[in-house]
This record gives sequence, structure tokens and C-alpha cells, in this order.
Amino acid sequence: MQIVTDIAALRARIAEWRGAGERIGFVPTMGNLHGGHLRLVEEARSRSDRTVVSIFVNPAQFGPDEDYETYPRTWTADCEALSAHDTDLLFAPGVEALYPDGGGLRTTVAVPELNDILCGASRPGHFTGVATVVTKLLNLVQPDLAVFGLKDYQQLLVIQRLVRDLHLPVEIVGGAIARESDGLAMSSRNAYLGDDERRRAPALYQTLRALADRLEAGATDFEALVAEGCRQLRRAGLEPDYLEIRRAADLGIATTDDTALVIPAAAYLGRARLIDNVRVRRPADDPEGDA
Repeated sequence: MQIVTDIAALRARIAEWRGAGERIGFVPTMGNLHGGHLRLVEEARSRSDRTVVSIFVNPAQFGPDEDYETYPRTWTADCEALSAHDTDLLFAPGVEALYPDGGGLRTTVAVPELNDILCGASRPGHFTGVATVVTKLLNLVQPDLAVFGLKDYQQLLVIQRLVRDLHLPVEIVGGAIARESDGLAMSSRNAYLGDDERRRAPALYQTLRALADRLEAGATDFEALVAEGCRQLRRAGLEPDYLEIRRAADLGIATTDDTALVIPAAAYLGRARLIDNVRVRRPADDPEGDA
């Protein structure tokens, strides 16, 4: 595995592969890699001739009171894991490489409508930071495809929208959510959980799965379902940030006419802010009627 930190070296290797007609897959990460990340790498490898992974803890997507400085960084373990998964190139730029003005944003990319809802409402500016750095990375790596995890469903839609709107020649692939044996979605921030919190954490997925089952059975009282879901989370010791039922296509407010839905949620548990979602295919008819 080749490790590069500067843009010129990255572009030189990409140009070499392009000249050989090789297909390039890309997985952008912030490091502290877990099994979910490595499944995304495997997905990219299965679809391409060369696999590039980036590790960059992006300051632009962290708020002033968030965990940028303390975000887990595990460089040696990350390199070993990526090498074991046959990654061809690891791009690990410093902040000054991607933000020549010292981390301050001059040119930014924002995705209207998706930017300021759900996680965007709780973390103002977060998705502008995400969209901007992803645009930079896609421009630098110029992959044929890039793989992003479905755990952050809103992020995936933001990236799909910016790629479409900016006519970027890259296929965006959504990688399946990787879960622990008890259902907890794998996340770098799970490391913040204490032992008791870790036992409680699977309640987030269990709650979403129970709501999905009701929707798939035909329940239509979305407001009552959301209220019950929030009560279940609080009984388990989690504090909901949000839990909603949305259209899967664009995260718009769902109606009873919509059949393809997603239930996104975020909840606080100790130091950790957990996110998860479950997608739902509702029946065209509503045999159960009310929730």
C-alpha cells in the first residue's frame, strides 16, 4: 500500500492508473477504522481495479463545541487494516493541503433542503463542511466510484445530490450498515460508550426496527409512532435528538401515500451521539389502518 500526503503525488499515481485504463474506487474516511469502514473498502475493491482510501479528520464539519480535537485517531492500526484489505493507496493530507487558507472556508458547497434538517438542524454548518470536503476529495482522486456508508443516510443523499447537481463523473455507492451482533450500528464514536451505556445502546436500532415493523404492517399514524419511539428510547436511557419518518428518496416529510420510507434517528447516550436509520417499504394499501 502506498501512502501519500501531498496532492502532487496523489495526482501522479492517479494519472498512471488512468493511463493504464484502470477503474478507480474510492472510500473517504476520518480514520479510526472499524469493520464497517473495511466493508466499504471491500465493496470498492469488488467494483474496481484500484482502491484509494483517504483519512482526513475534516475540521469544517465539526461545530465549535464538538469533538474535533478529541476525535479518535488510530493511525498505525488504520494503516495495518487497510494494508491487510489490499488497499492500493492511502491519501492522508494535512489540513493545510485541503484548506490552503489555514482551515477557513472560502469556497463552499451547500446542498439546499438537505443541509438544514435532521442532523443539519442539530449541527449547523455540518453538511456544508461535509459537502465541501467531499467535493474536494472527489476532484482530487477523480474516482469512477465512491462508496459511502448508509448509516449516515442524510450524508449519502447530500453527496448524491451534489454529484448530480455539479455533474461530477462518479458513481456514488451506498454501502450497507455494518452492525454489531446486538444490532448497534458500528461507529467510531461507539468508543465513547462506557460499559453500561454500551449495553443500552442497541435500544436505538431495536426501537427503529419495531417502528419499521409497524409501518410495514400498514400503520399510518406517523405522529403516534414517533412519540412511542421517543418514549422507548427514554425508557432505555437514551435522549432523542430527533426521530422521524421521512420519504426515502429525499428525506421530505412523509405522507400516508408514500411507500418508500426511512426512519432516521439520533440520540445522546453519555458522551456519544448515536445515529441510525431503517428503511421501510410500506404496502400500497393500509390493512392495519391506524397505528
